[in-house]
This record gives sequence, structure tokens and C-alpha cells, in this order.
Amino acid sequence: MTPAARLAAAIEVFSNIETQRRPAADALKDWGRAHRFAGSGDRAAIAGLVYDALRRKASSAFLMGDNSPRAVLLGMLKRERGLGPEAIAGLADGSRHAPESLTAEEKTRLDTASLDLATPYVSGDYPEWLDPYFAKSFGDARGEEGAALASRAPLDLRANTLKGARDTLHQQLDQQPAKTPWSPWGLRIALSADAKSPAIHAEPAFLKGYVEVQDEGSQLAALFSGAKAGEQVLDLCAGAGGKTLALAAMMDNKGQLFATDDDKRRLAPIHDRLKRSGARNVQVRTPKSVGTELDDLKDRCDLVLIDAPCTGTGAWRRNPDAKWRMRPGALEIRRKEQAEVLDRAVPYLKGGGRIVYITCSVLDEENGAAIRDFLGRTSGFSIAQPREVIAALGPRADEFAKAALLSEEGLLMTPRRTNTDGFFVSVLRR
Repeated sequence: MTPAARLAAAIEVFSNIETQRRPAADALKDWGRAHRFAGSGDRAAIAGLVYDALRRKASSAFLMGDNSPRAVLLGMLKRERGLGPEAIAGLADGSRHAPESLTAEEKTRLDTASLDLATPYVSGDYPEWLDPYFAKSFGDARGEEGAALASRAPLDLRANTLKGARDTLHQQLDQQPAKTPWSPWGLRIALSADAKSPAIHAEPAFLKGYVEVQDEGSQLAALFSGAKAGEQVLDLCAGAGGKTLALAAMMDNKGQLFATDDDKRRLAPIHDRLKRSGARNVQVRTPKSVGTELDDLKDRCDLVLIDAPCTGTGAWRRNPDAKWRMRPGALEIRRKEQAEVLDRAVPYLKGGGRIVYITCSVLDEENGAAIRDFLGRTSGFSIAQPREVIAALGPRADEFAKAALLSEEGLLMTPRRTNTDGFFVSVLRR
């Protein structure tokens, strides 16, 4: 397919997403099935255009003065891809399989429009109803923070120290990733706009458990838990096991790590991942209908890790369509779930133990407010100072402390500040 035909296809897919209110992945898959002549490179390029349009949906529409799928795609080429009017006109020229030629108004917009007068939620590309929440978290910088959350994320890997040191495992990959700036285990592969995601899951280094796919922010959240060899640790919201695996490596297979989740379907991938990783100190506790699977852990745990259910605002770089499908009611549901899981963690903790509360959200309602509410209804807990938690980074701690947002309740990482996904971490000591 020509670049112009790819653009036309992307406009078609984007229109389907908007009119049918469906996930982008589903719309792209259906388009691929209906157009089997398109090769893998074509599909990757079309997906890149669609996801970039979703990332910059509000700002692109503002630039073009129009929120139609065509206008958003054209505006995105200016806003995200940095193309000038002539280059865009070369793609939208009305030729066979190409979008219709640019109108005079479109040419003028592409040549002169700017975001100088755009509101923060437009320049930051997030829903208008979230603006008060972003203002609470970021103040006048909320537009810049939102824009960074709309950028494309790199592919981050975690070197599995149960299998070797990062410097050694790094050499086992076909691609040569760079080391991440903060995590002692992190490796990073930068991705260009049209690039296909590397087939990491097919690489021998992945199949042998040398590396796992995990954003650097998620790696740091695990690191800040302070899990140690010999401890009794409960991962209460383990899901597919990303942080479970990181904790097992931190503990060097010594002590006991219990992994569970309310939804046993989310736990399904963890078993194969554990085998591949070489983690031997992990017990997976599948939830039972009577809810007794953790009774023997009461008052025993040094650490209870809560990777809390949340709105996922911090992961918008990886799920750009999710922000436009998010509704106010989702926040209230998540806040209730967060309160419930914090309360549920308390009985398993022994005296002197700690709860580590993590979200991939940038909203104070799910972060600091959740901690304040917990302390308001639960006695006997104190918050570890963020700088004390960050000390796990060693020589990099001071620089990280300047980059992250520190509060009385914990620390917040964001793409703009730490070049990670958005993660909040709070350490509560009993």
C-alpha cells in the first residue's frame, strides 16, 4: 500500500472507532480481516496512524477547527508527525486509494493554526471533564503533563536477575536496547512512529526467561517495596504477575511470596511466566468462592503489595483510546475498590510490616486521597517518607527525587517527569 492509501485506511478505521464506540484494537483487527491484501508493514503503519490520532485527538481537531475523522488524522500529521502542508497535501491528493485533496481551508489551517490559545485539556489531549482532576494533580502544568501522557511509549524490558546480571542479559537480545535511566534492571527499545513492535516474545532471551516486558515505572514501584530475601510477602492484586516476578527476583528466591487476585482469569498467565523466570519461592493462591485461600497468612506478612485497580490514567501512552472511553462513574467505582483492597490487606500484616500501595493513575483521588482516607479510618499506620523510599535507587536517588512529584502520602512518576508511565507509590508501616 502507498502512504496515501494507508492514510485513507486509517481515516476509515478511526471513523469506525468513533461511530461504533469500540476499542481501537478491535477495529484494526476487523479492518485487517476485511483487507487481507494488506501486509504486516501496512497494518503496522495504519495502526500507528490510528493510535497517534487517538493520542492527539483533541489538539488535532483544534488545529483543524473540525473534529471529523479526516480532520483529526490530518491535524495529527502536523501535530504529532511534524509534517508540513506540502507533505500532507502529497498524501491527500485525491489520487486512487488516497484521501480527497486538501481544501483551501484545510491548507490554511495546516499552514497557520497553532495551540497557543488552546485550553490545557485540549493541548494536553485529555477529556474536558477530567480537567479539575488534572488541575489538582498538576496545577498550571497539567497541559504539559497530559501531552506527555499522549506520547508514544518505548518498549521497556526488565532483566531477570535470577538468570543473570543486566549487563550480561542485555547481550542476549537480537536488538541492543539501552539501559533505562532509573531502574537497575531496566532495558529500553525506542520505537519510531511507523515501527512494528519488536517480536520480543519470540526471542530466545525472552523464551528462556532472561527478560520480561515491564515499564520502568512498574519496575521502580516493585523496587520501592523494599522486598527482601527471607520475607513473607503477599501480592494481593497480582494479575498476570509482572510485579510478582520482580519481587521474586528481589528476594533471590528466598522467603515466601504469595500471589493472588480477585479474578482468577487475570492470574492465568502467571503460571507459565513463573516457570520461565526460574522463580521458586512463589505460591499462587487461586481465589475460592468461600474466600479462605489466604486464612493461613493472617498476621504473618512482612509486606503486602497492592497493585490497586485504578482508572489507568498513567498508562495512556500504551492505551490512548482508553482515555476517550473513560467516564466519571469509573472513577467512583475504582475509589471504592481501592478502599476495599486497602482494608483487606490489614489482617495479613504482622506488627512492623508494611503495605505498599501502587496505582498506574495520576489522579489524587486514587492516590493521595486514598491514603488519607485509609489513615482516617485505620489506626496504627504511618507513611514512610518518599525520600526514604527512593533511597533504594542509591546514587540516582537525589536526581530521581527532583524529577518525581513527592507528597506527604507518597511519590508520583509521570512520562513528563521521569519518562515512565504514570505510577503512584505509597509505603505504609504498621
